Amino acid sequence: MYLHSGCRIAVSPDTKYFAVDWLGVEVSRATLGIIGMGSIGYRVAQRARAFDMRILYHNRNRRRKEEEEAVDAHYCEKMEALLQQSDFVMVVVNLTPETHKLIGKKELGLMKPTAILINISRGAVIDQDALVEALQNKVIRAAALDVTHPEPLPRDHPLLKLNNIIITPHIGTATVQATRMMAEEAIANMLAVLNGQPIPSEVFPK
Repeated sequence: MYLHSGCRIAVSPDTKYFAVDWLGVEVSRATLGIIGMGSIGYRVAQRARAFDMRILYHNRNRRRKEEEEAVDAHYCEKMEALLQQSDFVMVVVNLTPETHKLIGKKELGLMKPTAILINISRGAVIDQDALVEALQNKVIRAAALDVTHPEPLPRDHPLLKLNNIIITPHIGTATVQATRMMAEEAIANMLAVLNGQPIPSEVFPK
């Protein structure tokens, strides 16, 4: 939020000075709650350790003890406990019938009023109408979305009119290197199927 609005201040022709009391939120030593501790969620936790963040996570299956200890992550059996304690809540789950609108009015209401919601999974995992209401009424501080439902949002969507949200166009993996690696992985999977070999990146393993 501060990066987005700060950029506008920096380039605005009306800017004559920078306010000294324009303050953001510290990431270091804050509590990060990760909903969905798969391979991506775990990599997020690894990076968060560099900022000395306290890491909580909720997942269908608990990680092995040595994996938890490697990133100093603490398991929350109930998602509600994670929501209540976290300064930043990051959603990193697959979109399934069970995770559709996983974060709704009830879940947003459990979060701290100073908390920030981050979604890098799929747009439909969050009830966007509930999110609009929560942001408008300061139920939570802010949100950052790399995904929405649909993509892009209709140009008159209320999320686009709020000043406490950042929306990016699903660019979490939009680098030349990542795109190349994904293409190579897809080719490896296709060749495995054609050759009757185990699929390296099977989505739903048997």
